[in-house]
Amino acid sequence: MTALHHPARPGSSSHPRRVPFTVVDEVTRHCLHPRVPETVHIEVHLPARPDPARLRTAFNEALRRHPRILMREAPGPWYRRRYEWELTPHPDTEVVTFPPPTTHALTQARARALSLAPPLTLSPPVRLEVIDRVLLLTVNHTALDGPACLRVLATAAEIYGGRDNSPTTAAPTRAPAHPPAPHPTKNRPIPTPAPRTGFSPVARVARGTPTSTAPNGMLTAELPVPSRPRDAPYTVNDQLMVATARMIAAWNREHGSPPRPMRITMPVDDRSRGLDMPIGNGTRLVEVPYAPEELTRSPDVSDLLRRTADRTRALKALPRPQLGHGAALLTAPVLPVALRAAFTRTLRRTVAPWTSTTLLSNIGRVPYPLDFGEGTGRATAVWFSAPARMPRGLTVTTASTAGRLHLALRWSGVLLGTSDGERLRDLFAEYLDATSGGGK
Repeated sequence: MTALHHPARPGSSSHPRRVPFTVVDEVTRHCLHPRVPETVHIEVHLPARPDPARLRTAFNEALRRHPRILMREAPGPWYRRRYEWELTPHPDTEVVTFPPPTTHALTQARARALSLAPPLTLSPPVRLEVIDRVLLLTVNHTALDGPACLRVLATAAEIYGGRDNSPTTAAPTRAPAHPPAPHPTKNRPIPTPAPRTGFSPVARVARGTPTSTAPNGMLTAELPVPSRPRDAPYTVNDQLMVATARMIAAWNREHGSPPRPMRITMPVDDRSRGLDMPIGNGTRLVEVPYAPEELTRSPDVSDLLRRTADRTRALKALPRPQLGHGAALLTAPVLPVALRAAFTRTLRRTVAPWTSTTLLSNIGRVPYPLDFGEGTGRATAVWFSAPARMPRGLTVTTASTAGRLHLALRWSGVLLGTSDGERLRDLFAEYLDATSGGGK
C-alpha cells in the first residue's frame, strides 16, 4: 500500500494539521461493525518485567518521535467528501497501563485486544498494557497496521534501554517477476500459470463448533521455523502459504465441504524499516490462488511449493494500488463519504462469496532486536494477530524470533471455537513440517 508521508511536527500552528484517509483506512472505516472491532494485537514477551515509569516515559517519547501515530479522526459533516486524520501534539489519553498482575491478567488483556478497539476519536488509536513480562499492544486497524506499530515499539525499546534497536534485517525489496523460460532448465522449470478462479465462489472455512459469544477467538503457538534446501526456489513465506492452504483444505474435507477454488490474501510491505518508516496502514494486499486439484490429500509438495513461489514472486513484483484499482475508484472523493460508505457496505455483502478464503500475514523475522537493555532484556517471542471478520472468519499470522516461529490463529466467534482452533493448529504444524527438506 502507499503509506502517508510524515507531516511537519504536529502542533506547530493553532490549527491541527489534517491528512486524508488512505484507501485502506477509508474502506475499513466504511465497514466497521460495532460488535466486531478491527484490531491488530501485538504481544511481546520479555525476560524480565520493565520498570513502569521508565517504560511509560519511553513509549510516550517514541510517539513523539513518530508523530504520524499521534492522530484522531477529524469531525466533519455527513456531506464531506473524505475522512481526515487530525494530527495532535500530544496523546489525548494515557496510552500505557499496568493491569493488576492477577492469574488471569494476560488472558483478560488478550480478550480486550480482540474485542475492544482503541477509539478513533482519541489520539493515538493504540493502547499498551503491561502484564508482568508481557507488552500487549492493541491497535485500531482503521488507522495503523502491525509493522508500523512494531517500529514504534522498537523506538521505545531503544529509548528505554539505551541500546541500538536498528533493523537487523535488510529492508524488503520487490522481487522481479521471472518471465516464462522457452524451455525447462535444470534449475528453473517453466513456471506454471496460476489457476483462474473465474466467477466460481471461493472456498470458505467450514463452520466448526463455536462456543463463545466473543467477537474473535485466538490461539497462539510456538513452532520450529521450517527448514529448506539452500538453493530452494521458494521462501519460508511460500512454505507458510502452502501449509495454510493445505490446512484449510483438510479442515474442509473433515467437515464435508465440497472442494472449491481457494484464494489466500497476502499483505506485501515495501516500506523501509528505519526511523523514516511511514506510519499508517502501509501494506498492499494481493491474492494467491489455488485450484481444488492442487490441494488433494497427498499432493506433490515440492511441485506445490514451486508453483506457489512463482505466484507470490509475480504478485509481489506487480505494481498495484493498496486494495486494487476497484477500491481506488470506490474511494475517489466524488460523492459524500456517507453515500460511498453505504455503497461500499452493500458491495461488500454482494461480493462475499468471492471474498478470499483467509488471510496469511507473515511478518517474517522480526526486524528489530526489541532490546530493552540491562535488567529487562531482549524480546524472546513476538505474536501478532489480524482481524478475523466474516466471511473469511479466520486469519493466520506468523513471525519468527530467536529462531522460533510464532503462530497466531484468530477466528470469528460465530464460526469456530477453541477446540477448532486447536485442530487447525495441529493441521498447520503437520503441513508446515511436510514442507521442510524440499517437501519430501
